[in-house]
Amino acid sequence: MSDIKETTAELLDIFGLHEINNPALAIVNAPEFKYLRDLKLNFNSTLSSEFISEKECGLLGLSTASNNQNAVLINFYKTYAQQFGASDDELAEAVSCASLLASNNIFYRFRHFTQKEKYTQIPARIRMQIMMKPVTSKEFFELMSLAISAVNGCEMCVNAHEDSLIKLGCKEERIFDAVRIASLVTSVGKIIY
Repeated sequence: MSDIKETTAELLDIFGLHEINNPALAIVNAPEFKYLRDLKLNFNSTLSSEFISEKECGLLGLSTASNNQNAVLINFYKTYAQQFGASDDELAEAVSCASLLASNNIFYRFRHFTQKEKYTQIPARIRMQIMMKPVTSKEFFELMSLAISAVNGCEMCVNAHEDSLIKLGCKEERIFDAVRIASLVTSVGKIIY
């Protein structure tokens, strides 16, 4: 496509894409439309944080992209996390966290929405061994779980994971930044996919 704007071309280059391959990006590539500059800056702010290491940013990005089923972003954040030392087990854990939280967020949202005591008494029967001895650390797994729960809109899960993080000594700024990163990865994924 010969009518690719400069910022669009920069974004395509970041993700190893050679052309506009989806309708959302084609629409925002329109003449004189400036949102892509914001999107690029927001994306860049997912790569580093005062409170989260680059490897953790990559793992949070990977978990969020996996949760959102965005192959382009999955590939990007996998490579990014690896560049900062993420192991295969840590990468697998980030993706597994998204999968586990997909079920938990639906299940616990249901319990929260219905507010029926009976449903809190019936065993969940959702296997969650990965949460007991995570490869990354208990604190970081809780941080990923909180971020994914925020993206998926599970109030009960967000509150439970935030409470666990505070009890583990996690700073509120770190919690806030993890959710900010997940929100921005989700935002970028609406246009880059």
